[in-house]
Amino acid sequence: MRLVLFSSAFCEPCTQTRAVLSEVAKLVPAATIVELDVAREEERALRAGIRMTPTIIVVGGNDVEVFRAEGVPTINQVLVALAKAV
Repeated sequence: MRLVLFSSAFCEPCTQTRAVLSEVAKLVPAATIVELDVAREEERALRAGIRMTPTIIVVGGNDVEVFRAEGVPTINQVLVALAKAV
C-alpha cells in the first residue's frame, strides 16, 4: 500500500499533513509514503486530478486508488483508508 501526498512548498496544511503521515508511518511501517510537490510534478498532479494541496491518495497493491482526501486528514481517516488498501 502506498500513500501519495501532493503538496506545495508554502502550504501550512501540508505541514500539518506531513505530521499526520509521520504518525501513521510509525503505526503502519508497511505503508510507503511518497510526497510530490505540485510545482515540480505538475503533469502528474494534473493527471491525478489534483485541485488543491494537500491531497492524499491511498493506492492499493494493484495500483487502484482506494481513498482520496483533500485538506488535512486525521490519523484515523488515514488508517481506515490504509485498511481498505490491504
